[in-house]
Amino acid sequence: MADGDGWGEAATAAAFPPASAPGLSPPLGWRERLRAGLAGTGASLWFVAGLGLLYALRVPLRLCENLAAVTGFLNSLTPKFYVALTGTSSLISGLIFIFEWWYFHKHGTSFIEQVSISHLRPLMGGTESSISESGPSSSNSQSETSRQNLSECKVWRNPLNLFRGAEYRRYTWVTGKEPLTYYDMNLSAQDHQTFFTCDSDFLRPSDTVMQKAWRERNPPARIKAAYQALELNNDCATAYVLLAEEEATTIVDAERLFKQALKAGETIYRRSQQCQHQSPQHEAQLRRDTNVLVYIKRRLAMCARKLGRIREAVKIMRDLMKEFPPLTMLNIHENLLESLLELQAYADVQAVLAKYDDISLPKSAAICYTAALLKTRTVSDKFSPETASRRGLSTAEINAVEAIHRAVEFNPHVPKYLLEMKSLILPPEHILKRGDSEAIAYAFFHLQHWKRIEGALNLLQCTWEGTFRMIPYPLEKGHLFYPYPSCTETADRELLPTFHHVSVYPKKELPFFIHFTAGLCSSTAMIALLTHQFPEIMGVFAKAVNCTMC
Repeated sequence: MADGDGWGEAATAAAFPPASAPGLSPPLGWRERLRAGLAGTGASLWFVAGLGLLYALRVPLRLCENLAAVTGFLNSLTPKFYVALTGTSSLISGLIFIFEWWYFHKHGTSFIEQVSISHLRPLMGGTESSISESGPSSSNSQSETSRQNLSECKVWRNPLNLFRGAEYRRYTWVTGKEPLTYYDMNLSAQDHQTFFTCDSDFLRPSDTVMQKAWRERNPPARIKAAYQALELNNDCATAYVLLAEEEATTIVDAERLFKQALKAGETIYRRSQQCQHQSPQHEAQLRRDTNVLVYIKRRLAMCARKLGRIREAVKIMRDLMKEFPPLTMLNIHENLLESLLELQAYADVQAVLAKYDDISLPKSAAICYTAALLKTRTVSDKFSPETASRRGLSTAEINAVEAIHRAVEFNPHVPKYLLEMKSLILPPEHILKRGDSEAIAYAFFHLQHWKRIEGALNLLQCTWEGTFRMIPYPLEKGHLFYPYPSCTETADRELLPTFHHVSVYPKKELPFFIHFTAGLCSSTAMIALLTHQFPEIMGVFAKAVNCTMC
């Protein structure tokens, strides 16, 4: 993100409003105090001078005669005039209210407020603080919108999903709550059938049994079918995978079964490679065996990560990404990012981000917030909101604020979990990008990395709410990304358990002028109605008000 796109100054103004701290300023001399006193009393002196001039010119200007003529004119008005006046006022205020409402929904800000800030405030001696929406950012938004031809609510496999037997089921034993929804588990069953089965399964009886096992809804039935497949073929890799995922009650047991699966899977993979060009069935079988091998190695890397052997996990992930580069859809780089952050290998993390944080690739909370964490790390230890409000932000701090702004626009649910304003739950097996499910999955594994960097959460807390207010109205347009999908709440409710309070997109508060125009429209409409129904009474009331004012 370029420094000159206007977001640095805008984010600074939003996140750190000027603080009035007189105790922190140096003592003023008598000349400065005199100038400040004269500047403070200037408005009062001008007002008194104006009143004195008006009083001195009351005779030449015939103020008393003109005031009497105006009073006589108002007393001669008929009730019809007041009906027409109030009706016209009601119509005009209603049109202003409708326009303000439309402008807010289209641009995310008040038109009257924008005009006041952009045109009236400079004339009155204020500083202009308009936000530039042109330049590289808007062009990037348009180009990214054209490249992001994804469905609004596409559900993705969680790259860091937990183990059912060793983690999800243990949670159920302790709390009595089901952490996974039926919809989430059904999606996993579809994934297993897609990755672990093919049309040539009838050639191997064990694969035929496993094809039925993946379709079973009852976990004991799936486990029983896996043992049946092992009886038919002791080298059935997918049977070991199922047992490692669902029967193993500890990560150690799961790793042991995955190692057995790896030994069988490598043997089957080598056989498939030798026969891949014989027929389309053999090619489909090779794709299936490749998927099984990649899945096993990835889960072994995750087991090593959970058991504290982080360097071993990093090596397995790097080897996977080199050996199978076309399988970027599996998002193995997100597993690698989390492990590298645990090692505090921030240079390696930056190298991974430079490769995968590309405009043509689907973004994720892990990508955006990790990039923000790296930029925050360089300034967070010495950052102070009070100091920043006095002297302004440095270039590095502006870059960090802009990175947080980018991350918040992509997924606004994450900061509440990182700041522990909302309780975490176990992440689901599938996530909705930019949704609450993705925020839970990210914060569940990355909260410790933010806590490890001194001041990172402090900078996030000082920045994210202010930068969120700078984002254009996101349900209709985005500034850095494609518009925020409006269907995320429905999809997240399907993915997340019922005991979790789903986080919804934080709505922007209506500006003051929309409330003001709404009240003005309502009050003038009520006065117009009363004047139409009781013209004589309202006429007398208006004349009495005029006499009182005169």
